[in-house]
Amino acid sequence: MEKADEEYANATKLVQRAADREALLTSSTWSSSEGQPTGSDFSNLKLKPDHNARPCWTAPDGTIYLEAFHSLYASAYDFLVAISEPVARPEFLHEYKLTPYSLYAAVATNIDTESIVRVLDRLSKNVLPEKVATFIRECTKRYGKAKLVLKHNKFYVESEHPDVLRELLRDSSISQARVVEDTSAAGDESGATDKDGFVINEKAAEMEENLKILRGTEDESDEEEEEDLLATTPGASRGRDNQGKKLTTVAFQIRAEQVEIVKKQAIELDYPLMEEYDFRNDTINPNVPMDLKPHARIRRYQERSLAKMFGNGRARSGIIVLPCGAGKTLTGVTAAQTIKKSVIVLCTNAVSVLQWKYQFQLWTNIPDDRICCFTSDKKEILHPESCVLVTTYTMISYGGKRSDKSKEVMDAISGREWGLMLMDEVHVVPAKMFRRVVGSVKAHCRLGLTATLVREDDLISDLNFLIGPKLYEANWMDLTAAGYLANVQCVEVWCPMTGPFMGEYLKPDTNARLKQLLYVMNPSKLRAVEYLVNFHEARGDKIIVFSDLVYSLKLYADMLKKPLIYGETPEKERQAILGIFRSTKAVSTICLSKVGDTSIDLPEANVVIQVSSHFGSRRQEAQRLGRILRPKSYTATNGTNRSSFNAFFYTLVSTDTQEMYYSAKRQQYLIDQGYTFKIVTNLCELCDVEAKINGFAYSTPEHDKKLLQTLLMSDTEMEKDQRNEDTAIRKNNADGAALADASVKRTAGSTMSQLSGGTGMRYREIGGSSSKRHPLFSKRMRK
Repeated sequence: MEKADEEYANATKLVQRAADREALLTSSTWSSSEGQPTGSDFSNLKLKPDHNARPCWTAPDGTIYLEAFHSLYASAYDFLVAISEPVARPEFLHEYKLTPYSLYAAVATNIDTESIVRVLDRLSKNVLPEKVATFIRECTKRYGKAKLVLKHNKFYVESEHPDVLRELLRDSSISQARVVEDTSAAGDESGATDKDGFVINEKAAEMEENLKILRGTEDESDEEEEEDLLATTPGASRGRDNQGKKLTTVAFQIRAEQVEIVKKQAIELDYPLMEEYDFRNDTINPNVPMDLKPHARIRRYQERSLAKMFGNGRARSGIIVLPCGAGKTLTGVTAAQTIKKSVIVLCTNAVSVLQWKYQFQLWTNIPDDRICCFTSDKKEILHPESCVLVTTYTMISYGGKRSDKSKEVMDAISGREWGLMLMDEVHVVPAKMFRRVVGSVKAHCRLGLTATLVREDDLISDLNFLIGPKLYEANWMDLTAAGYLANVQCVEVWCPMTGPFMGEYLKPDTNARLKQLLYVMNPSKLRAVEYLVNFHEARGDKIIVFSDLVYSLKLYADMLKKPLIYGETPEKERQAILGIFRSTKAVSTICLSKVGDTSIDLPEANVVIQVSSHFGSRRQEAQRLGRILRPKSYTATNGTNRSSFNAFFYTLVSTDTQEMYYSAKRQQYLIDQGYTFKIVTNLCELCDVEAKINGFAYSTPEHDKKLLQTLLMSDTEMEKDQRNEDTAIRKNNADGAALADASVKRTAGSTMSQLSGGTGMRYREIGGSSSKRHPLFSKRMRK
């Protein structure tokens, strides 16, 4: 665990330094040269004469606003995603934020400091504030200037700047870790050396895919400016400078056993080492015989995300953020077969393990004996040479006594060098668990995959240094418009509390658990759920009813006469229910607890009805929407599906209760991705009429009173059900265990909120389809 503790301590120092640098932008007053008042009023920003031809505003606090309707939107978007964090991306105006982490990620893909400043100034309608330029230079003046490269199975500290290496070697710990190479005996593995004994090699050129974001924003007629930009961009001319000379790097070798010491000392000197794995020159670790099958086709956005990882021919560690249903698994499989070394895949539960194994076998020609699983039920022996191992975070991080079979597998895992560590649902990995994983697995490259880089605590920022910077984040709305995701109508249904339920809810002696049960079991909700299920089943839709409270889930399932899956459902029964739901029309509706938030693949589902949730969890809201985001067989791929919906996400909220607050908080992440929530206030009136006509299970005041009496006497039973649910989830699902134990922690102005889109604007579409659209937007919506 010493290595893990060191990594965590290093990450903590880097997070603190990032926060200190961010304070440069978040101070309450602006310099007099910028002419800015206190606060966030930027009306005095000086516009350029040709500001109409430029797509962005850049504010002194590092906020950038992008016109999504501008002719330069596509080029500007690629650039801003590379250097900043998306905060909110509605249809017409996007908001981004410069952060130390986003700038670190930009530097990691070889976008140098002056290119960032130059291009951002060129895109901005206003003169680039000096405070912003200073912030960019401060964050990037040292970060990215040195790398730790594993090449020819030797560790090198590499840089384009000899002065940086000289400064590092002035530290006694680093100088003692250095290995002075005898280049005459090194054969072809090392280049020539300079007067300092540094090995000189040709610079690994960044691929055009990553560099065109700088040139794409240029005026094609302005060739002189374009050449000037290329001259300041490392590798922009395929590894040559503007005189046509080859760009070179210098490096010195360090001892493998002292890598952690060197990394720690480099951080102390404010030169954090970015890690790269030169897997093509790894001749010691054997390859996995694995290639993509001919039918495997990666999409454009998947290709771009992988270009960030493998841009210079090496493997960079980092995080890729793709929406649910956008093909994160295929992206991870493609990364694994590119490296072709032993791969360890970490999942949240055993269901995910089986799905990942199936996906590797579906998309690649990997032999059966080269892929194995390690779960509580399946402990397969690793291939002695190289393999793909799929397991869970819990199995690796478990600190108790293991069975003989489990210990044998863990010893094999600990004793092997892994080329790639693939981390599914990486947002669930808190620092403590990650430290245990790192202490058990020696991996040369780490790739985290997630749909929602968001948590309700401040641990997200740790991932930037524990794993790597965010390499790529897709735009949900762009993928929807292109037909890669289903076009979802998000609806918030307001359900008035009935008189007896509201009276009990307002009593001062009603405890919080009973209050939650009252607004979840509100009879207006019950009638609305039955009405919506009947309506969508008549259309031929596939429906998921979500409830976090197991007691209420059982009641909803009993009312609807539908199967349910929760923590205590046996695995065989769970798979049988899901199989029937996927393949037949015999079951069109299933009821799920929070075990269905992740790792259940139901591409046929196109309706979600959420009746209760985990307080204000934005992550859970996005994950549940993700259950219906997979493109449907009738999804248009030519952009014509912009105004038509083929999936529906209903959130039922009891009005005038605490649930209203939680619902508003939960929706923030999706709203920042561009989704609008239509509020429907009169559906329950229709449901009440339908309930009486069609004889719903709860259709009369007598039914309501009887239900209330049942709830008031069921406090013990409800608590028992929830405790059993949490125990079952904790046993089988590391993510679920965290959810079961979590209490909602609200923070203000945290780094996490800027990373995940937790701050920024919020808007809603109010009213029904009969509401008139402003003439400004009517023409666009007809396209």
